[in-house]
Amino acid sequence: MEGENHTLSEFIILGFSDLNDLQFLLFTIFLMIYLCTLGGNIFIILVTLADTRLYTPMYFFLRNLAFLDICYTTTNVPQMMVHLLSKKKSISYGGCVAQLFAFLFFVGVECLLLAAMAYDRYIAICKPLRYSVIMNKVLYSQLAASCWTGGFLNSLVHTVLTFHLPFCGNNKINYFFCDIPPLLILSCGDTSINELVLLFIGVFIGWAPFLGIILSYLYIVSTILRIHSSEGKQKAFSTCASHLVIVLLYYGSSIFTYVRPISSYSLAKDQLISVLYSVVTPMLNPIVYTLRNKDIRKVLRAVGENVVAFKLHFP
Repeated sequence: MEGENHTLSEFIILGFSDLNDLQFLLFTIFLMIYLCTLGGNIFIILVTLADTRLYTPMYFFLRNLAFLDICYTTTNVPQMMVHLLSKKKSISYGGCVAQLFAFLFFVGVECLLLAAMAYDRYIAICKPLRYSVIMNKVLYSQLAASCWTGGFLNSLVHTVLTFHLPFCGNNKINYFFCDIPPLLILSCGDTSINELVLLFIGVFIGWAPFLGIILSYLYIVSTILRIHSSEGKQKAFSTCASHLVIVLLYYGSSIFTYVRPISSYSLAKDQLISVLYSVVTPMLNPIVYTLRNKDIRKVLRAVGENVVAFKLHFP
């Protein structure tokens, strides 16, 4: 068994190979999404660094999320685009290991980071007078570091367990990148331990943060409903609505993918779900956060006024 595993030098990524007539169209769509993701998230990082008024815990977490999404989408989208245009749709064994580790690392970090962002909003809205004391630089730095550490440990465990399995000849992955479900299905060994660990860790990486977010928002909504002014309610809802949209999209699709028995998987259908959380959500983050964010709009307006003033003084 172990010997057969080591003779496997590459995997064939079937992906969207059955959609031959749509290969170029799909390439164009994914290219546009990838460029929007890169541009939008780089834009968030630069804008929130450009003004010291945005040096707050909320924007600290947002910069982490933007950087994370750049790395996250880069682990699979460029290779997926290459496979859409090339005849050889393969990835080396080592490349598959690296891709799985990187992808699971960023998935785990984002799950935990979204929970940290929800906690930040909970303190800001439910305990505004104590916000600066509770959410100090030490605490929000520790929260961010814990998210990255948790993501690393999550990825390390799953990657080691997955590639400890034997792969006996069949190297065709019916997916568009190396992920746990298709690799477990491909393996010729006993995957029961992998499935148990996947479900067990999924409770801490997926369900626990998600339930924590829901609990935070229950307190937030309860607090908002007690605000007397309609303007105050609107501002509070606007602050949290963008985060909640991303949470529902991301957790809904990722929990559906990982936290369920492998026997219930249908890879053809699950590919569409994985596209949602691995390709679409990273693109939506900058759109949602910038269009609904008054602080960022103020910074952009100030930058625009400075550019106009510069042109008037130096025509």
